[in-house]
Parts: sequence; C-alpha cells; structure tokens
Amino acid sequence: MKALVLFTMMFCGLVATAQITTLEPGATAPGFSLKNIDGKMVSPENYPDAKGFILVFTANTCPYAIAYETRLVELDQKFSSQGYPVIAINPNPESLSKGDSYEKMQDKVNEASFSFPYLLDEGQSITNLYGARVTPHIFLLQKEDNNLKIVYTGAIDNDTEDINPDKIKYVENAIASLEKGEAIETASTKSIGCTVKRPAIE
Repeated sequence: MKALVLFTMMFCGLVATAQITTLEPGATAPGFSLKNIDGKMVSPENYPDAKGFILVFTANTCPYAIAYETRLVELDQKFSSQGYPVIAINPNPESLSKGDSYEKMQDKVNEASFSFPYLLDEGQSITNLYGARVTPHIFLLQKEDNNLKIVYTGAIDNDTEDINPDKIKYVENAIASLEKGEAIETASTKSIGCTVKRPAIE
C-alpha cells in the first residue's frame, strides 16, 4: 500500500511538471518579491547595482541540491562582487515535502553557510512562471534596460558529484562571456536534480 501511495504521488508530480513550460534564453525574466528566511521580502530591485543574477531553484533535502550547496556559495562569493549575486528560491511546498518547510530552510542557511537570500515561493507562482522543473535549476539573468533577460538556463556544471577537475562550468563560462561582451557558447543545458514537488492537477 505504501509503495502504491508513493508511486501515485510521484506520477502526479510528473504529470503536473509535464504541463510546465520552461523559459528559454532570450525570454524576459519574470519579476518577483518573496520572503527570505529572515522574514524580509527580497526582489531584484533590492540590488540596484547588480548586472544580473544567478537565480537558482533549490531545496533542502534533494541529494542533488545538497551536492551543489558549496558550489552555490562559491559562485556567490566569486560573482556577487562582479555584479551577479546568487538568489535561491525553494519551490517545494511543505504539504508535499516536510523537509522543505520554512523552518527547515532557516536551518539549512545556517548548516550550509549560505551567503545569499533563500526565498520561499509559497503557491509556486514564480516557480511556474520560470518553469523550473528540478532542484537545482539555474536561470542566469542579465539586466537589459529596465528588464531582466534570461541568458542561460540549466545546470551549474556537468559534474554533479564534483569529482572531475576538468568539469565544464556552465554558469561561470556564461558570466565570463557576458563580461567580455561575447555570445554565450552554451546557453542551455539539461538540469539534473529532483523533480519539483507540485500538487496534482485535477
């Protein structure tokens, strides 16, 4: 019976995710204002001097998300001063993932020493606008006039286990191209991670 319930939940989650359209490079990035772990609302407007953002949809308990926590902190430490800070969003509702509760998010920030905002997307409105499918899922944003444009989406790199010294660092390479005024060679990759927990669509 437990196996059947688990399968049903997984199937419903996949059905819901299948109906989500992921925004592609070149699309205008939706704005947002979401609650941080300190209770304050955070939006891109809080960063008037930023050139763009490393926006990541991530979660507390997903093994893939956990594997990339240190690398997210390193990205923020390296690129925040260059105008590309990290902003993390948790898309998973507590009702479907107890480990992704707001209280657990607060614990995660302390445990993983996050140097960036970790926001809760209650109702998944922003998650669905971007079309985030897994955790982690990266959307690299660039300021263009008064808008934000998506210039890269996908994985942080091609080495989930962080064991290959010759890994391809997709996000870092994309920002390097932006800084040089060059076209991003690889603007989209496949995100590998845990499926975003979405309620079944009735």
